Amino acid sequence: MSHGILLDTHIWLWWLLGDSRLSPKEVQVLDELPPEQRPALSVISLWEMAMLVELGRVQLDLSSKEFLHSACSPETVRLIPLSPDVVVEMNTLPSSFLRDPADRLIVASARVEGLVLATHDRKILEADLVPIW
Repeated sequence: MSHGILLDTHIWLWWLLGDSRLSPKEVQVLDELPPEQRPALSVISLWEMAMLVELGRVQLDLSSKEFLHSACSPETVRLIPLSPDVVVEMNTLPSSFLRDPADRLIVASARVEGLVLATHDRKILEADLVPIW
């Protein structure tokens, strides 16, 4: 695949937690990406994951700190920071698009970085604002 991949928060968690909502083919492709092509992850996903754990929507076998150290290691993903360009891009997205700031920042990050977005989020898919993996 010529474009890099940015993982939506749920795809990142499903991949690392072995959730069956991610297809075997998707898991295989992510697992087999070479070290220099690790998928990208917006730093907002770290906050989103912490919130999901706090709300009891995600269960971890490790502490959040231990999970994050592994889940965010360079061998797993390449973290994309919140930059001025990403924030400006977020504000150019249509007002009709999701108001959730994490989703808006993830889509804006994909657009700024020129990455395809791995997501199963129906609203993001329907918005057609970014190439989908």
